[in-house]
Amino acid sequence: MNPARTVWLFDLDDTLHDAHTASMAQIRDAMGDYIEQRLGYPRAEAEALRNRHWHRYGATLLGLVKHQGVDAAHFLHHTHLLPGLEMRVRGHGPDLAALARLPGRRYLLTNAPAVYAARVLGALGIAHLFDGVIAIEAMRMFSQLRPKPDARMFRALAARLGVPPSHCVLVEDTLVHQKAARSVGMRTVWMQRWLAWPGARPHRKPAYVDRRVHKLNDLLRRPP
Repeated sequence: MNPARTVWLFDLDDTLHDAHTASMAQIRDAMGDYIEQRLGYPRAEAEALRNRHWHRYGATLLGLVKHQGVDAAHFLHHTHLLPGLEMRVRGHGPDLAALARLPGRRYLLTNAPAVYAARVLGALGIAHLFDGVIAIEAMRMFSQLRPKPDARMFRALAARLGVPPSHCVLVEDTLVHQKAARSVGMRTVWMQRWLAWPGARPHRKPAYVDRRVHKLNDLLRRPP
């Protein structure tokens, strides 16, 4: 395939920056606060509900919308305020330079809200490198949120971008998202630079992952 026709779909957190340092703990705490303070759950139950929805749906928000009637926009706003976020954002210079040199179109595809994505991209200084940002608010089908890892969303996204799924490459740290993308014919790259927690790096590459990389420059030397 002509490299210029490739459509790159980049995840944001723990793919392009160190989200565990910048935001993950704060977002997790903010979600617990939201469930406790606005839905009236005791803290331990709030934490358990957050985790249960995340494991079942791939996003805590989806479970809260479906079972607790939470307004998605309200939840996203209040859980991503994150004072001082820009001061904590840390990327990797050579990775970001390699991103600029990748042939084809580049899109950010994140389950985070658009405002948060814009803040992180601004702090990294790479917003201009993307042809578009597809945040969780834009991942809707039939008026319902369908964020990663919804395979139907991946298929619809390829059609929206005007390419067959085989022309798309998903670059992600999260394996379940890659599995769904591969199921519709997309190529997959498992980015591991920022995967530091125990158990995050299995010794074997899953069959649905085309490439496993620790730096984006690897994609220039040998495209997936």
